[in-house]
Amino acid sequence: MSQHPQNTRVIRVADLSARRPVSFDLAPDAAEMARISEDLGLLGLRKLRFRGTLTAEGRVDWLLQADLGATVIQPCVVTLDPVQTRIDEPVTRRFSPDAALETPEPGAEIEIPEDDTLEPLGSEIDFGRVMVEALSLALPPYPRRDGAELGQLTVAEEGVAPLQDEDTKPFAALARLRDKLGKPDED
Repeated sequence: MSQHPQNTRVIRVADLSARRPVSFDLAPDAAEMARISEDLGLLGLRKLRFRGTLTAEGRVDWLLQADLGATVIQPCVVTLDPVQTRIDEPVTRRFSPDAALETPEPGAEIEIPEDDTLEPLGSEIDFGRVMVEALSLALPPYPRRDGAELGQLTVAEEGVAPLQDEDTKPFAALARLRDKLGKPDED
């Protein structure tokens, strides 16, 4: 038997039963999707859905396993035209009181933990926050429209040959030298 808060975005840890998993299914309405889209700098967001279960793992830890589905529209990095991408991602988070984050000093180096699914366990688990975080991590970093190509810009002073991409390749100078000297005729 499982607990079913379904559309509940936030659940108090004190209300959880270690013997019964919690099922959730979030499908934000149009207004909330517009807000999320704006927060993430998207041109549009369609069909956002986040569903899964939260189960006890050990005596004090909780395991969230879910599926994230969304259709996002982002600007192409080359043309700025809209690019639509379908995202279907599994999401795993482990909530543990042992994962309490310390606030580092400004400018201090911090180590990134090996387990990137580990989250500090507070008094509540916010499924909506996990959904938005997972969506932001799943977004394509450089969306590109099919066929969009960056052109090549060549700039040089007058009378100087502009540097081309081929000129920066390691063997380009050797190839030019070989061509200058001419290949020996093979009989």
